[in-house]
Amino acid sequence: MVTTNLRTEIPTAARVHRFTYAIRNIVAEAQRVESAGMHVRYLNIGDPVQFGFSTPPHLIDAVEHALRDGHNGYGPSAGIAPAREAVAAEYTKRGFPVSPDRVFITAGTSEGIELAMAALVDEGGEVLVPMPTYPLYTAVLAKIGARATFYRLDPSAQWMPDLDQLEELVSSDTRAVVVIDPNNPTGATYSTATRRALLDFAERHGLAILADEVYGDLGFDGPVAPLGSLEPDAPIISFSSLSKAYLAPGWRTGWMAVGRTPRLDGVAAAVKKLADGRLCSTVPMEHAVAAALNGDRSHQVAFRAALRERATLTTKRLCAMPGVTCVAPTAAFYAMPRVTLPPGRTDEDYVLALLRATGVLCVYGSGFGLPKDGGFLRIVFLASPAELSAIYDVMADFTRDYLRGSGG
Repeated sequence: MVTTNLRTEIPTAARVHRFTYAIRNIVAEAQRVESAGMHVRYLNIGDPVQFGFSTPPHLIDAVEHALRDGHNGYGPSAGIAPAREAVAAEYTKRGFPVSPDRVFITAGTSEGIELAMAALVDEGGEVLVPMPTYPLYTAVLAKIGARATFYRLDPSAQWMPDLDQLEELVSSDTRAVVVIDPNNPTGATYSTATRRALLDFAERHGLAILADEVYGDLGFDGPVAPLGSLEPDAPIISFSSLSKAYLAPGWRTGWMAVGRTPRLDGVAAAVKKLADGRLCSTVPMEHAVAAALNGDRSHQVAFRAALRERATLTTKRLCAMPGVTCVAPTAAFYAMPRVTLPPGRTDEDYVLALLRATGVLCVYGSGFGLPKDGGFLRIVFLASPAELSAIYDVMADFTRDYLRGSGG
């Protein structure tokens, strides 16, 4: 007979404690506020569908047909051929020639990033990651036993990367540099000069570039060209998805394109091997990829116009608040204002006090790697202009009181 010790807790893996995911973790506090009877306005997660933007009907039709036509079994690990061909044609048309055999259809951009990092970086290796960053990168690196080394995005220079600091940070352990352009969480787009400098930096140091381009179609002045269009033979792995510009985040359908340079042949083979190990992504939704990339995109014109309107309102209203500054976003649906905090207060203190007093939920900047005393926070501005205006009214009143010492 086996004696069981019911008091012994089963231990968890150390990697779980190496990262946090503030974007979702803060929801627990929001739920407590809601349970106490306060209406919470969620400005923490960039999900356009939750704010009334609809998935294009021809994408839904493509998935419905796939389901009804029996495409409900496993598919090829790299993705169905029509989807891979459509992605390759899209990149090639935009100036970054890619063949279908270098395209992998993934369960959202997130899975593509994890596959690429697992293929590139050994345990103990290093990846240069922008700061502020999207927390997925630190989570994936923790899972594979590698480390993130953060390079600064400069708010005084429209959130452009600090190129001098990059040169100081690179080491013999560095395997790749992450470039998020258009950027989450800042809403910035990078200048051509900055993009060329990043390409030159990676070339000098023999690094792969992980180009997170999921917001590429959401530049307010029109689609942003892939980084690889500036140098098609650069060692670039580009990522995108149906989630944002095609308004289907819940479908978890994305892709990665491995650049044509022979220097990435081994990486492409390694990604294929890793993809085989997880069988495939969501097959019915893969049938929407070709429909999205080859079909009507008029919804993007309207979506970009709506985002520009909200960004303009957001920047104006935030900059009018006492003690608040904000770099105007130029893409996507995020703004990263800065609040001049009272002595001894942190960005998390401010965000939690705002939530508890007003029901407005944002994410504190330290959740994206910024210093706790920096006073940064990320706002998702997908709500209607009227709702945003009402939110900024209560934010302004709260912030005025908070900075006087009577709030929170």
